[in-house]
Amino acid sequence: MNVTKLLFLNFIRAKGFVIALTVLGLAGLLSLYIGKTFIENHQKNIQKTAQTQQETIDRYVKFENKEMGLLLYYLKFGLVNEMPNLAGLSIGQRDINPSTMSVTIRNLEEQKYNTELHNPMYQLLGNLDFSFVLIYFFPLVIIAFCFNALSEEKESGIWKLLCSQTDKPFLVIVQKIIIRWVIVEILLVMLLFIAQIYLQIPFDFVWITFCLVAILYVLFWFALCTWIVSFQKNSNQNALLLLICWVLLTIVLPATANAFVTNTYPTQEAFETLIESRDGYHKKWDLPKEPTLQKFKAHYPQFADFQHPENKDFSWLWYYAMQQMGDDDAQNAVKQFKNKLAYREQLSKTIGYFLPTIHTQLVFNQLAQSDLANQLKFWEALEQFHEKKRLHFYPKIFSDAPVLQENWQQWKLTFFESQIPINWIGSILPILLITMAFLMWAMFQLRKIIVE
Repeated sequence: MNVTKLLFLNFIRAKGFVIALTVLGLAGLLSLYIGKTFIENHQKNIQKTAQTQQETIDRYVKFENKEMGLLLYYLKFGLVNEMPNLAGLSIGQRDINPSTMSVTIRNLEEQKYNTELHNPMYQLLGNLDFSFVLIYFFPLVIIAFCFNALSEEKESGIWKLLCSQTDKPFLVIVQKIIIRWVIVEILLVMLLFIAQIYLQIPFDFVWITFCLVAILYVLFWFALCTWIVSFQKNSNQNALLLLICWVLLTIVLPATANAFVTNTYPTQEAFETLIESRDGYHKKWDLPKEPTLQKFKAHYPQFADFQHPENKDFSWLWYYAMQQMGDDDAQNAVKQFKNKLAYREQLSKTIGYFLPTIHTQLVFNQLAQSDLANQLKFWEALEQFHEKKRLHFYPKIFSDAPVLQENWQQWKLTFFESQIPINWIGSILPILLITMAFLMWAMFQLRKIIVE
């Protein structure tokens, strides 16, 4: 009987083989269901937000149609951060940062960081998405399949007999590991195929990149296992070393990297932004109005002809100027905060070049538009969206334009879609180089195997 066929039959007849692959497959299918549910909830939120926005506009226009300024105090306009179906495989920060934001034309900074209410227990547990299954579960099964690839032969006494039958006994070990790798990769490809159909993911370069990174990640763990096996330790030692590697690569080092990134770029500006934004307009109630109006007109020279009525304590011109000053006073803190978040993202990517687990998760999140960079782009789009609403309504508020002359039916949800530049080298090369390094080192070690 062919050696490869014999090795294959011995492997699939192992007691835990079917159980391990079944559990892994079920975990993968469960993750797809969770991802599908997450996407559907996102679509439901969009529909509810659109419906609520239109109903709110209709209701307030009906009952608050005397003053444009008072009406705009209440009305909210929604911006949606489009979510590709690929996000169902890598939810990333999408479950923390809202994908739909509804804001008034008042002070933006206080509204920008509002999030949806979630059960804290669910947030603690997180989402069992596909990226989690791949990054954490697949390596455990791979370790279980490979830790005794060589030691089992030695401990059973078969190794010496095998060595007497061939001058390249290391090839037998290589074949055993390749058989396991092919079977696990087949399972992965099947899950990816099901995911594309079930989640309706378009077949494009983004999807191809996602699949290639997933396949390379599995190959990396087989390379790491082969490297450990090549040192010819016993089964217990191999299992212990591989579990230590799993703990380090999936838990300890990522947690250490996160602490390092957080401490390197602390974001105390987040609190400063809130305080300065609130103080920027709350304190204006007790200050002379003219300095506020002058700063506002310096910001918007096109509104210089509008004047605050003499001998009046309140006007919508002054009120919205005060609101604008809240945003203006917080701009330095906002800029520093966003810059530090961008630095965090870049530093995390740099660290990920040396840690395949971090790199894989970051690439998945980037491709699925569920990373921090996407959220920063969404915030910028929200700022532009908010500014357009201000520029449209400010002159109507200041001139006391009739409410009913505005076409309120035109104000529907606006959608923001981020474009992803595919970086093939940055996505694939780091994990490929590390994998090849482990494989070459392992092959060098295996070639030195001798009969003991």
